[in-house]
Amino acid sequence: MKPLKIYTYANCDTCRKAVKWLNAQSRPFTELAIRETPPTASELRTMLAAYAGDMRRLFNTSGRDYREQKLGERLPGLSEAAALKLLARNGNLVKRPFLLGDGVALVGFAESAWREALAGK
Repeated sequence: MKPLKIYTYANCDTCRKAVKWLNAQSRPFTELAIRETPPTASELRTMLAAYAGDMRRLFNTSGRDYREQKLGERLPGLSEAAALKLLARNGNLVKRPFLLGDGVALVGFAESAWREALAGK
């Protein structure tokens, strides 16, 4: 089984909870700093598919960069390609934690959802 890949931000309590939970479950994972190494366009497409094309789910809507760029207003008019390009260039815009693995794609941390998604994997 390939280790999970989790993108986190060091000052994010939710990210720390997710990493702590993965460790408690003895799940192997690779942790990447989301600001310095944002998810690739391919990874973002995988996540988008997991959320049935709901682009807003991939954005950190409470972040300063999101507000400063007025993405709440702009996002509905952006093409998928343009939105993914923004996310791939600026990790601050990506909702975190951002977890990918074989058959697993999750943003945010909800223990019950993660437990269910990772069951048997």
